[in-house]
Amino acid sequence: MDIHNTTEDRVLGLVHEIFDSIEKEGKPDRPCTCYQCRLDTACYVLNRLPPRYVVSSRGVARSESETLEKQQEDADIVSLIYEGLHKIAKSLRPHFTHNPADKESPASIKGPVFNMPTIIGRVFNGVNFEPISHIDVVLLEDGKLAPMIDPNWQNPYNLIPNTAGTFTFWPKPKPAEKAGLQRTFNFSISIQAEGFEALQHFFTISVVSEELVQTSYSMQRTYKVPDLYLFPPGNDEES
Repeated sequence: MDIHNTTEDRVLGLVHEIFDSIEKEGKPDRPCTCYQCRLDTACYVLNRLPPRYVVSSRGVARSESETLEKQQEDADIVSLIYEGLHKIAKSLRPHFTHNPADKESPASIKGPVFNMPTIIGRVFNGVNFEPISHIDVVLLEDGKLAPMIDPNWQNPYNLIPNTAGTFTFWPKPKPAEKAGLQRTFNFSISIQAEGFEALQHFFTISVVSEELVQTSYSMQRTYKVPDLYLFPPGNDEES
């Protein structure tokens, strides 16, 4: 058994119970109860609770047997859920349909698949070596815009000041005939920003197909793009 956070299970279970109850009430001013808003609410709650990890079936049993403490914790979780869902309702993610009928992950591909790693890189001003912001970084696959695993991962990715020039992508898994096949995928990073020469960085990623789609982020599945530098026109990088 792997390390498991039982708090996550309890929070997700209570989130679904509360959101399902809100749907049944059918009030016209009810908050959005779609899958993404449920996840956002769960994240809001989990970021405000201490985790509780177990590594064995005995640990799970002990966690379930602590009845009185569990009841109090559940009451605290419920309070945080209502607090979170109202905050989430005031700032819905713009890239989702927010259809209440969507109660499951939007990932529709079933295995076997080629699970793509997350792609991470940084962009700097080649003159002063400062991180660049307020520009779009585009991930292309075979010259076309690469689709992402879900709308939480944007392509193009807009760089903002508080991420120090860092961009991230998670390409959508590709169907495979069977598990165990190896395939190389061709990607490129494209940047066109006012005041700088256009940049195109090409790279390949080799992936072995798997039976199941991986939907949990992992640092072990990350491809690091070398730091990229943008230069004003006529100010090429010295070799």
